[in-house]
Amino acid sequence: MKDTAIYGLSSIVGRFLNWCLVPLYTYVFAAGQYGIVSFLYSFTAVALVILNYGMETGFFRFANRGDRDPETVYTTSLISVGSTSLLFMLLITLFIHPVSGMLDLPDHPEYVWMLGFIVAIDAFTNIPFVYLRYSKRPIRFATIKLMNVFVNIGLNIFFILCCPWLMERAPAAISWFYTPLGGAEFGIGWIFVANLLSSLCVFAALIPQIIGRKYRFDASLLRRMLGYSWPLLILGIAGILSQNMGQMLMPYLFPGQRHAADVMIGIYSANMKIAIVMVMFTQAFRYAYEPFIFAQVKDHTDGRKQAYADAMKYFIIFGLVIFLGVIFFLPVLRHFISPGYWEGLSVVPVMMVAELCVGVFFNLSLWYKLTDRTRWGMYLSLLCFAIMLTLNVVLVRAIGIPGGYMGAAWAALGAYFIVMVVSYFLGRRFYPINYPLGTIAYYVVVAAVFYAIGVYVVQTPYEALTLALRALLLIVFVAIIFRREKIKLPDIAKKLRRR
Repeated sequence: MKDTAIYGLSSIVGRFLNWCLVPLYTYVFAAGQYGIVSFLYSFTAVALVILNYGMETGFFRFANRGDRDPETVYTTSLISVGSTSLLFMLLITLFIHPVSGMLDLPDHPEYVWMLGFIVAIDAFTNIPFVYLRYSKRPIRFATIKLMNVFVNIGLNIFFILCCPWLMERAPAAISWFYTPLGGAEFGIGWIFVANLLSSLCVFAALIPQIIGRKYRFDASLLRRMLGYSWPLLILGIAGILSQNMGQMLMPYLFPGQRHAADVMIGIYSANMKIAIVMVMFTQAFRYAYEPFIFAQVKDHTDGRKQAYADAMKYFIIFGLVIFLGVIFFLPVLRHFISPGYWEGLSVVPVMMVAELCVGVFFNLSLWYKLTDRTRWGMYLSLLCFAIMLTLNVVLVRAIGIPGGYMGAAWAALGAYFIVMVVSYFLGRRFYPINYPLGTIAYYVVVAAVFYAIGVYVVQTPYEALTLALRALLLIVFVAIIFRREKIKLPDIAKKLRRR
């Protein structure tokens, strides 16, 4: 559990720190420029899943079987992923102009080339990271992960803020590398340069896990690993495509209007970053919850299912509190992004509810994990992808420019909600749990009422007064929870002291 906490915390902290780059990007770059960044990174996320082709999970599966030497499993995985990563880099280099054209960025092949190399490096280094987890070296794992984040942030600040300042005051110090690449005119390209350099730093830090060992390649083992991993690959591709569908599709839904599409992507992506508070809450919950559900397997009493039901209830309660907190204080939180992006603030509540549905779906997924029906995870991911694709095409085009990003937000909510409901009814069949639906519905309705009051009724000429009244509403909502759940502050204090 301690190791799991370190792995999870390092990932969450890393994601939070990278999240802090959003103000830099939105205050320095126009929405259209930031839209290109988001568009390209959405494809990068998909490419990373494909280049890993489920080998991370496959490594854990076969290294722990006992009938194979873990070192052979590791070196076979390294050789396989390393070979495909090298092939990917070669193909990107040879076909850079056709690929850039397919992405509708023929004038910036250098962006595509750098991101191709970043994906290849990250895919390869994922295997040594998995080996660190297998070897139970969480501190080294977390240190390298966080080093990557800090180097990336530092280089972004250096290239985007410090270099233009130095060019005005001491150009000789940086002109040897800054001017050949176009200097400040290189713009968002410096984001990709920073990412590439930070990925190379990670590769260098992981060299001890790569060299100095006897490499053995087992072709039959690789075939078995690929046979095990291909459903995970399909699941991963479907999942990552669903997450990035809005950003990926917009330019293709409005041919000949690339700049307008980039602006919509930029506004949509920036406002999604405010809603990512819910994503981080869900991710933190997942790291704690997955070990919990499997630890409960040993309990053969009805208390196990009751624990799952209670976990669902409290997850939704905390999610609703976070939702109201973010929405009520959006007049303050919106300054996280530049005012040039504020027209898309209506994305925030929709995406927060969508991410809450994702969290509920994760809670519900225990039915196929505990009954070994994991193929249903693949089916549900494919269903989500199909719904997301259909709704994006219909809604984004129906709303059109400039507000088509709202179609992407509603498509995400619709797809996640439908899959959540389908998973619930499948769970009722294969692993029935009596979730407290009445209590959950009560809190959802109360939160909806408070949301309507806070957003549409509590409006004063003075922002400070409006925020104070909304804070009071949030306190009342929390008080209702405490009263209904019979939670007492002294009891919470005692539990914290015990820990």
